[in-house]
Amino acid sequence: MRKTISFMYPEGKIQALTMSYDDGVIEDRQLVDIFNKYKIKGSFHINAGLLGNGNRLASQEISGLYKGHEISCHGFTHPYFDRISRPELVREILDDRTELEKLSGYPVRGLSYPYGVWNTETLEVLKSLGIVYSRTTVSTGKFILPDNFLEWHPTCHHSDKLMERAGQFRKTARNFSLLYVWGHAYEFARQNNWELMESFCKFIAGDEKIWYATNIEIYDYIMIMKHLEFSADCTMVKNPSAAPAWLLVDGAPVKIMPGELKQL
Repeated sequence: MRKTISFMYPEGKIQALTMSYDDGVIEDRQLVDIFNKYKIKGSFHINAGLLGNGNRLASQEISGLYKGHEISCHGFTHPYFDRISRPELVREILDDRTELEKLSGYPVRGLSYPYGVWNTETLEVLKSLGIVYSRTTVSTGKFILPDNFLEWHPTCHHSDKLMERAGQFRKTARNFSLLYVWGHAYEFARQNNWELMESFCKFIAGDEKIWYATNIEIYDYIMIMKHLEFSADCTMVKNPSAAPAWLLVDGAPVKIMPGELKQL
């Protein structure tokens, strides 16, 4: 009898949550404090060329503040990607990557689009420069993974029915689902509603079914799952990757170790 097989997140989790915040502003200090308090992970998309200006964080603060989270690109000077030449686009991305890698101490492979703008040429350039995912500002209202990680549409902005969506997410608990929230930390200060994020994190935290991950952690894990090698009748699977993978086989979690060939 054919077995029912589907993907799972690490450690047999069935859902994932990721948070995504732009610009590298001083209000990120309070946001990171909230995330750390509830063990929520975020990806922070930063314009390295604007650090130290206005309400932007100083460069020397970046590494320590975002420890345990992800530092990601947002364009060196936050331009409209569709209004600059290809050489300038390359420079904006490479300069941002280069500086952020110096500050973070690890390869920076993600991005979010400044002003939510991109085009076909942008996608071509990103692929050539080692950027593996990029978040848009197009909210889906759904708990789904992207077809194309370079056009990664989030579930919602934090101002868009956040608590209602969080309740729906936990209540539905569909396997391999993702709640992806984005925004700017300065919006909480402007609207004087930090309690919204505090309430959300308190509500969503500590759920054994949920994997709390950064954008790049989700991308990397999905790549592991995509590279699993199944036999034609799906009775065997090999994991050629360097990290474990998890499957749901007839309702039971199954772990496949790196390099393992497993009978299902």
